[in-house]
Amino acid sequence: MLERFTLPFPGDPDERRVFVCLPEGYDDEPDARYPVLYFFDGQNIFRDEDAAFGTSWDMAGYMAETGTPVIAVGLESSPVGDNRLIEYSPFSHGTEDLGLIRGRGRTTLSFLCDVLKPVIDERYRTLPGRDSTIVAGSSMGGLMALYAVTHRSDVFSAAAALSPSLWVHPDKAHRMIEQGDYPPHTLIYMDYGSEEMGNHRDNWRALTETVHTLLVHDCDLTFRIVPGGDHSEASWRTRIPVFMSCLGF
Repeated sequence: MLERFTLPFPGDPDERRVFVCLPEGYDDEPDARYPVLYFFDGQNIFRDEDAAFGTSWDMAGYMAETGTPVIAVGLESSPVGDNRLIEYSPFSHGTEDLGLIRGRGRTTLSFLCDVLKPVIDERYRTLPGRDSTIVAGSSMGGLMALYAVTHRSDVFSAAAALSPSLWVHPDKAHRMIEQGDYPPHTLIYMDYGSEEMGNHRDNWRALTETVHTLLVHDCDLTFRIVPGGDHSEASWRTRIPVFMSCLGF
């Protein structure tokens, strides 16, 4: 069952859509409570008709088919120009095409943790504690998922970062990971498609440094190179069963 509502988003004159996919049997078990999995780029997660490019992860179909006992929440990213890149950048960085990107990732993460999460916990039967709160995303959303689990460890205990855009500034990305908080049993799934590796020259260095740093901090880390995987919603869709299993579902 997929529900939608909107919320005001900082710096955006238009309200931002929030997608909530409830587990099978939610209405039949009024005493049951569920962990919550938050997604960046929420418009691309659940149904093709909502997706920016017409192809979603079809998370709603996966949940219906498997009966996964989780509430999945997707926060829509900005549809306006370069705003998504700005909102999903934990740090400022430069690009050849766009010049300086003044990252507002901290604002986006604060909105997710301090505005959206309380609304979800009030409206739905959640398990609100850290151990039952997870974050996920792909590309810049994958970078934000790593940022979220390492810098708001009071909220998130686990993350799935698919094809995270560590390459936008490898040194700052490494510093972000190095300066994070890592309570015991912090769980991270991270992957990259084999067909993506040539997209950016700094991929290998950024990935290996991130993997090393996460292991040094005693994360429960799963890292994989996905054979044939590319940088697309269709590819990320195929990775759902693996990362959900690694997250304990």
